[in-house]
Amino acid sequence: MKKRSPNFKIRKYFGLIIVLLVLCFLVYKNASDFSLFSTYVPVEPIAVHNNGKGFAGSATCVECHLEIYNTHIETAHYKSTAKANLKTVKGSFTPPKNSFSLNDSIEFKMENRNGLLYQEAFLKSDNQRISSSRFDITIGSGTKGQSYLKWKDSSLYQLQVTYFTSNDSWVNSPGYPSDRLASDRPIFERCLECHMTYAKSTKQFNKRNSYRKSQIVYGIDCERCHGPALDHVNFHRENPLDTVAMHVVKHSDLTRQQNLDACALCHSGLRMRRSKDPFIFVTGDTLNKFSTPDYTEKDLEELDVHGNQYGLLSASKCFKKSDAMNCTTCHNPHENQRGNRVSFNKKCQSCHGKGDGFHGVCTASEASKEASNNNCIQCHMPIVLSKTMKIETSADTLNPVPVRTHFIGIY
Repeated sequence: MKKRSPNFKIRKYFGLIIVLLVLCFLVYKNASDFSLFSTYVPVEPIAVHNNGKGFAGSATCVECHLEIYNTHIETAHYKSTAKANLKTVKGSFTPPKNSFSLNDSIEFKMENRNGLLYQEAFLKSDNQRISSSRFDITIGSGTKGQSYLKWKDSSLYQLQVTYFTSNDSWVNSPGYPSDRLASDRPIFERCLECHMTYAKSTKQFNKRNSYRKSQIVYGIDCERCHGPALDHVNFHRENPLDTVAMHVVKHSDLTRQQNLDACALCHSGLRMRRSKDPFIFVTGDTLNKFSTPDYTEKDLEELDVHGNQYGLLSASKCFKKSDAMNCTTCHNPHENQRGNRVSFNKKCQSCHGKGDGFHGVCTASEASKEASNNNCIQCHMPIVLSKTMKIETSADTLNPVPVRTHFIGIY
């Protein structure tokens, strides 16, 4: 047998190396569309915004942003609306806590029928059922309470009974009369605008509370703050090696006012609308082009604590003396930070621990600090009772809802 020369072995290994390099190049060249491994399947929209852009649904964010998604779904924003079920409805369906006495004549009972939840109204005199309404949608995370909506065909109405977290009980829904079983209250787009990412109105004649059930995006989710993201998701599925975020709103690219406007849409109280269509504003727009506040600069310190965090914050010295402070200076919308004293203290002390003569430092006595558990927020942004938001816990009792003020000051 003829003995092969050393050069033959060298040529053999050199040839193998060339083949491997070619394969690596082909894999890299085609990795962006995964053509060697799988077929790219685009995501279909779960809803389409008025501007024509599609919503992909926050569940699609899991593929690239799993950690952020897992913390965001625990926030009050994300839980602000949901389909009603035993997990999302906070009130009890177990006697005797499942009932609410509206007045001397009428009692409500909340009933669970094989997982379907109902609000039933009975005459006390003979226990006769006089109405039955199904829980279809929850409104509110349950931090302070929840209201509930029902579908009648394609129209949404509010139920008369609400859940109040402070005393863990069912109560009369705010604004409903206590002397009678009231007619259903229609729910318009403006009501949903601050509790949902999107709801498609069907614009029926003389019926402003009709919606397309298949075009609802529940909760304040990723796409409410970053814009409808169908194009973003499909682009990055097709181009997984492209790490520059495309077709999505990046808050780092926005101005201070644009970032504030994204929050002010729902956290600046009642606004006078310039546009008839809710949900038309998207993050990055200028809010005053769509609606203007119903108060002036002179009124800021007199604003009620319910629903106007932006107005109260903008009246604070911390805000006025800063060129950069906005809502996310203190709040991370991706996490549930409620009750996280350490986190909020660090936010305050990042400015007020400098002792530079400009920001100032805490001058409270050590005894006062200890009494407040060294909680900056408790002293400088206390919980106060709302003057406008009151819950009727019984026929003759109105309880103001406690809300943390965002007017930062010395109390």
